Amino acid sequence: MPNPTRRDILGYACLCAGLAAFPALAAPQDWQFGSIDGGTLSFSEWAGKPILVVNTASRCGFTKQYDGLQALYDKYRERGLVVLAVPSQDFKQELASDEDVAEFCEVNFNLTLPMTTITHVRGAKAHPFYEWLAETQNFTPSWNFNKVLIGPDGGVEGLWGSVTRPQSKAITAAIEPLLPRS
Repeated sequence: MPNPTRRDILGYACLCAGLAAFPALAAPQDWQFGSIDGGTLSFSEWAGKPILVVNTASRCGFTKQYDGLQALYDKYRERGLVVLAVPSQDFKQELASDEDVAEFCEVNFNLTLPMTTITHVRGAKAHPFYEWLAETQNFTPSWNFNKVLIGPDGGVEGLWGSVTRPQSKAITAAIEPLLPRS
């Protein structure tokens, strides 16, 4: 650019600063959680797929939503949907250990969907995924069974509270356009 003005330089600097923020928006593809079954669950494994992330608890009035989460996973798994359960003790309603949570979910709900280890979803110890949601979407789980739909491109496609059931029209209407036709 010949003889840039101060305004041109400031505009370019602002543009570069704005572009520097984009990696944070694409970061969901790289986040990792400990798997309740051992090992790691990585968003990069599910790149290009929609992911419904739900913070859960075993002793909550909404715990019966596990049935709906599993049914949703069963219905759309072959078309690419991932349903990720994130047990959390942040609301003081989770069991004492990952092993207890895994056994509870297997015995009571026969869950086959991916599940993380017990994870903080709010506050100073929140997992980076939840920190990102708070920063970019102004969304912090207010209770157990809040739902976040991440699109195939890594962007947020929907946010729902505890009272919205996993198989609700609001959630399925957001998921279906993100899946290939069967």
